[in-house]
Amino acid sequence: VQVVDSGGDSVQSGKSLKLSCLVSGSTLDNYAIGWARQAPGKELEAVACISNTDGRTYYADSVKGRFTISRENANNMAYLQLNNLKPDDTATYSCRADHELTCPTFRRGYEFEFWGQGTQVTVSS
Repeated sequence: VQVVDSGGDSVQSGKSLKLSCLVSGSTLDNYAIGWARQAPGKELEAVACISNTDGRTYYADSVKGRFTISRENANNMAYLQLNNLKPDDTATYSCRADHELTCPTFRRGYEFEFWGQGTQVTVSS
């Protein structure tokens, strides 16, 4: 299984971005999908997750109401829509996939088995 994430950019505060995640080598509907981010000097943060069983979504409090995670199983794609970006959102974002662990587990900080190389989001004030 290979995970490729993309879509990061440098934007001003208040703007939007949409990150994309392509999962190849298997059927996406077998995998829970999460997005994590890491800023320099900070711990990895589980930002959002979407279940592969019931489509339920989970968000970190820091992004709730601004970020939206979605998935298109038919295209093996997942997305993270980032709205109303803030300078504190500056980080490297990576897509994660796991066929056994669930979103609640991801939120507790457990690593998913597959992840992308990361895409940089920089937000200036």
